[in-house]
Amino acid sequence: LGRESLPPLSDWNRTWYTANPDLTQCFQNTVLVWVPCIYLWLLAPFYCLHLYCHDHGRIRMSCLCTAKMVLGFMLASFGFVEFFYILLERSQEIQQHMVFLLSPIIRSMTVILALCIIQLERIRGCRSSVFLFLFWVLAVVCSLVPLRAKIQLAMDEVCSKPINQCKRGKSPLPAIFRLVVKGYRTPLAAEDLWTLRQEDTSRKIISELQEDWTAECTKLQRCVVCNCSISPSGRQEKALASGVALGSRLPDQAQLLRKLQKEQSSGFFLLRTLARKFGPYFLTGTLCIIFHDAFMFAIPQVLSLLLSFMKDEDAPLWKGYFYATLMFLLSCLQSLFNHQYMYTCFTVGMRVKTAVMGLVYRKSLVINSSARRTCTVGEIVNLVSADTQKLMDFVVYFNAVWLAPIEIALCLFFLWQHLGPSALAGITTVILIFPLNGFIAKKRSKLQVQMKFMDGRIRLMNEILNGIKILKFYAWEKAFLEQVLGYREKELKALKKSQILYSISIASFNSSSFLIAFAMFGVYVMLDDRNVLDAQKVFVSMALINILKTPLSQLPFAISTTMQAMVSLRRLGKYLCAEELKVDNVSKAPLNVAIENGTFSWSAESPPCLKRINFHVPRGSLVAVVGHVGSGKSSLLSAMLGETEKRSGSVTVKGSVAYVPQQAWIQNATVQDNIIFGREKLKTWYNRVLEACALLPDLDILPAGDSTEIGEKGLNLSGGQKQRVSLARAVYRKADVYLLDDPLSAVDAHVGQHIFDKVIGPKGVLRDKTRILVTHGMSFLPQADLILVLVDGEITESGSYQELLSRHGAFADFIHTFANTERKESVIQRGNGSFVQKGKSNAYHLYMNNQSNMEPVTETDQEQVPEDLGKLTQIDKAFTGRVKLEMYKKYFKTIGLALIIPIVFLYGFQQGASLGYNYWLSIWADDPVVNGTQTDTDLKLTVFGALGFVQGIAIFGTTVAISICGIIASRHLHMDLLINVLRSPMSFFESTPSGNLLNRFAKEIDAIDCMVPDGLKMMLSYVFKLMEVCIIVLMATPFAAVIILPLAFLYAFVQSFYVATSCQLRRLEAVSRSPIYTHFNETVQGASVIRAFGEQSRFILQANERVDFNQTSYFPRFVATRWLAVNLEFVGNGVVLAAAILSVMGKNTLSPGIVGLAVSHSLQVTGILSWIVRSWTDVENNIVSVERVNEYADTAKEVSVPFTHNSLPLYRKGLELALKGITLQIHEREKVGIVGRTGAGKSSLALGIFRILEAAKGKIFIDGVNIADIGLHDLRSRITIIPQDPVLFSGSLRMNLDPFDTYTDEEVWSSLELAHLKNFVSNLPNKLNYECSEGGENLSLGQRQLVCLARALLRKTKILVLDEATAAVDLETDTLIQSTIRTQFEDCTVLTIAHRLNTIMDYTRVIVMDRGHISEMDSPANLIAQRGQFYRMCREAGLA
Repeated sequence: LGRESLPPLSDWNRTWYTANPDLTQCFQNTVLVWVPCIYLWLLAPFYCLHLYCHDHGRIRMSCLCTAKMVLGFMLASFGFVEFFYILLERSQEIQQHMVFLLSPIIRSMTVILALCIIQLERIRGCRSSVFLFLFWVLAVVCSLVPLRAKIQLAMDEVCSKPINQCKRGKSPLPAIFRLVVKGYRTPLAAEDLWTLRQEDTSRKIISELQEDWTAECTKLQRCVVCNCSISPSGRQEKALASGVALGSRLPDQAQLLRKLQKEQSSGFFLLRTLARKFGPYFLTGTLCIIFHDAFMFAIPQVLSLLLSFMKDEDAPLWKGYFYATLMFLLSCLQSLFNHQYMYTCFTVGMRVKTAVMGLVYRKSLVINSSARRTCTVGEIVNLVSADTQKLMDFVVYFNAVWLAPIEIALCLFFLWQHLGPSALAGITTVILIFPLNGFIAKKRSKLQVQMKFMDGRIRLMNEILNGIKILKFYAWEKAFLEQVLGYREKELKALKKSQILYSISIASFNSSSFLIAFAMFGVYVMLDDRNVLDAQKVFVSMALINILKTPLSQLPFAISTTMQAMVSLRRLGKYLCAEELKVDNVSKAPLNVAIENGTFSWSAESPPCLKRINFHVPRGSLVAVVGHVGSGKSSLLSAMLGETEKRSGSVTVKGSVAYVPQQAWIQNATVQDNIIFGREKLKTWYNRVLEACALLPDLDILPAGDSTEIGEKGLNLSGGQKQRVSLARAVYRKADVYLLDDPLSAVDAHVGQHIFDKVIGPKGVLRDKTRILVTHGMSFLPQADLILVLVDGEITESGSYQELLSRHGAFADFIHTFANTERKESVIQRGNGSFVQKGKSNAYHLYMNNQSNMEPVTETDQEQVPEDLGKLTQIDKAFTGRVKLEMYKKYFKTIGLALIIPIVFLYGFQQGASLGYNYWLSIWADDPVVNGTQTDTDLKLTVFGALGFVQGIAIFGTTVAISICGIIASRHLHMDLLINVLRSPMSFFESTPSGNLLNRFAKEIDAIDCMVPDGLKMMLSYVFKLMEVCIIVLMATPFAAVIILPLAFLYAFVQSFYVATSCQLRRLEAVSRSPIYTHFNETVQGASVIRAFGEQSRFILQANERVDFNQTSYFPRFVATRWLAVNLEFVGNGVVLAAAILSVMGKNTLSPGIVGLAVSHSLQVTGILSWIVRSWTDVENNIVSVERVNEYADTAKEVSVPFTHNSLPLYRKGLELALKGITLQIHEREKVGIVGRTGAGKSSLALGIFRILEAAKGKIFIDGVNIADIGLHDLRSRITIIPQDPVLFSGSLRMNLDPFDTYTDEEVWSSLELAHLKNFVSNLPNKLNYECSEGGENLSLGQRQLVCLARALLRKTKILVLDEATAAVDLETDTLIQSTIRTQFEDCTVLTIAHRLNTIMDYTRVIVMDRGHISEMDSPANLIAQRGQFYRMCREAGLA
């Protein structure tokens, strides 16, 4: 190269010890050119391999991509042009220095490589590239020095230019920019979002994690068994040695110990599994935060050099500019690495959320019944909402747990360098602050009982939503409202205590920088008079203390988040390690269906529910299972499905199984989807199934036939319709074995007969299949091949119908008794048929006016019907655009102006005190040194301390005030939501999925409780802090206004772009979250049906799709946050650069104290700007929760006060009317039976009397009073219904009977005795205080029905409506109930909606309903004589 004539690579005299620094030509043409090129060429093969392995699908060529390619080729061509120019024009120079010729070629080739990589990224579907971004940044930075040299040469008018091409770099715009721009122009919709990356999908994450977790569970089981087997055996040896018999307690103790150990360890095992899966990627983020910390600690050192430059009058000016620029560059690099770290954390958090949701969902499909009873649907929903959120927070803050102490130690080390031993005072202050916050954190963790109250509230809300119809029938809204508010008050009380403690923590940490500074400076000046506080010591120390503030504030939060995450991990681990259904409960063998020596229980601890079960069912036979309520009939079917705990014996089932549960489980889907249940539709077979299950007439009534959407839990179908859809699902399946749990109880007698003949019986479509039918219908028994009689969980008799009759056992006696009852009833109905006693008063005279038809009110309503024909459920809609100002007004209005104004003043006062003590420090630093000392240090220290102390008190005041205001607002908003929901009509619950409502009560209320006040605290504190910084910078350099104003506009511009997009993304994410909870809810309730049909994989796929769709909105949201933060922090770094450069320019006029104050405060702007927008966005994002909670304020409500006109249609607008032209008059004490096929309008008639459905036309009078003119509570509390679906709530048995505590225990026991439940309840552990599980699942369906009867007996109103109330009980119990009703309600008007016609044959009148009309009405005897519809029904039931 001819080194003798080429300037050297480095020359310190030219670079550092000079007034005009520059790099050598050799350095500029080699190192600066080659560094980015070497980076790209070295890493390109690895990056290409990465792209090859991760294909996300081709991206089409866009205008932006074309522009990139054109600009790239232009850049490359410049290199070649320069090459030829040097070759031709400067051939003399290059003969000696070939390096000048090589550099442009290398640069051009590198640009071409970059263009190739851009194309490869497009082909492989990579939307943005950190790899290329770093290359362009490096290229730009390395080009800045030659560019500056060229400008300098041009200014100096030097003719000879250095041979160099100033290459301008370009950074490819990430995909998020396009999304943000689109979101700013028009509100984003779901289709605008990117598809989820392959590595973020549920399928990819969970498929790998499931295996790991299964292995961990097995390991955990082994560990627990080993630990427990050691401990009890040791004790047993000691006991035997001392001659003491331990008895049977030991196994129970060992089992309890094992269970406790398993629960304790499960959380750790879950954490280990997640760490193994997501740890490596998380570690890349950890590397970024380490680099971030290195740059963060470099900035105060540069500030120290800048301040020493300000003191040195002889220092060349360029050094000041160099330090200012270096500070700017370090700040930019710090921002980049910090946000790369945050991006990694949020990505890991998102994947953890997906993983946990997937594991919980899969677990809910295999958990056994005893474990399932320990956790309600509400608690499972809480696991996937609240607990997953806590794990996501844990991922973000976990590194702070170990990194924060290192950062604190480094800060104190640098402080020692500046202030010597006085830094120990700072250490002492930190040590004193830590125990205080540790104590607060411990106290707050104890207050996590708030979670317990929240769980209780959500569980109760779930039950209220499931049993809303019962609440309305009995006018129990007030009782349950008070229960929910009881939970809520306890929750808010715990939250209030927690927030006050948190405020102390915040105040101590926000004041920590002052406390540390006060302690250190105080000790420093008191130790020795010659210790002088100059600008360098003060403001470098303050910069270090400001750095120290971050780890000090993060550490308690990180510890608290970690503790909460540990609690959540334990909760999740406990659920995920719960007992599962054993695969070997049922074996597949050549035998068809058989149980040998079977003993079964619902849990390992509970007594057996079935004992000594032995039977064998030949292929293709029909088995009837009969027995009293609670005798174990449903348990027997559960045992065959493997749902119960098998204590001994064997269960064999051959082939596929179809199951019809006693309470039909219906999905929120169309009728067709419910029947085909994931199978392909075979039209001929499908139509045959519909005909056999008597569903064709129902489909004619439904607005869109079999495409009509069924509401959640079948809300818009009658009980019989639900049961027949459930049966059709099983029949369509073409299974080998059919387990039918009393499917005929909910349908009319003639429909039941039709279904038996066409489906179940010897001539039905299932005649060749094995059918096991639980039934209370005696008429079907003669056609059964085998009858099993169950008494108290044992098979007492088995055989064919004739065999059992010939044995003259209990079964034969029962059959004869029933036959006699039947004969007696038929004799009664041949008599007068009326036992009405005319009283003097005509109380409770019920009259329905004619033309009570429910027609649509306007023509426009009819026109709108076809648009959404058959559509019932309202999907959770996302609002669009910015959050309306009304939402803020509503939120602040609930707090009140009297509280808001003092808070704002308090914030101003707090920041004024902060400004005061900082300015006081700058004056102190500029104080002249006389004889090596400063004057009045005591006074200065006292003023400094007083101002700091005042600020600390103000911080505590503001945080407490905002927390209390948040709780006030939250209480009001929750109360309004609760009242609005409870006052909504039944049509609202039919069309609104419970997942949507639960989401409001769980996630949205939680956001209003905590997130909105926290966001407001943060936003206000940072806004006032920014004002303080701007005042300080303008005080130092007024000219900074010229730079600050444009930056403020740029800031506002970026912020407005971001907030619009972010709010819409938050809404989309919230809307896509509700279907997850609805699906979870549905799956948990129908788990046994899903398992029986073997549909687990399909439901898992649906759950995956819902979770992925939710993550599709979540991922762009946090990427947008990072985009915003990077942009804003560059704006903030611009303020740092401006303050530093202007300070250097004003070196001669500015004192070091004011420069130190301005620059050290400007360093905080970066973080402040970022936090303002983040907190502002958090407030706006979470105020969406207020919007969503307020959504139901404007929906239709039940009229609780008298109203003059009736314009509400019966059933929802757009649906066909349920009752038309009803006119009838029912007299006092009259007993009226209402019959008709399913869907004829029988239940709708009852709903009309209770005003669950309002009449569109006509009037209903009771005792001469129009029921539309009295309050709903007055009306419903004076009428009693025993409903079709027996609903119980979790709580004591007594609460289920008498929630208002208005009756004495004697009256309650009396009602139980009359309902034939006294013996059963007396034998329960806590008698009346026996805890019913969610939905009363620990009682049989028949027992639940009897509890509903006991409720009615307790209320003893003058009008009683029985809606197929004895459908789920055996005939003997039914006979007892009917006799109770006849005797106890003799003085009442009774309306019975009946399926079993024998129960109403002695009634005064019978009303026959058909398609919403009354087709016949007379006494039973007269109707039979008329030989009309009622006669045909009686003949089908064998009564005529």
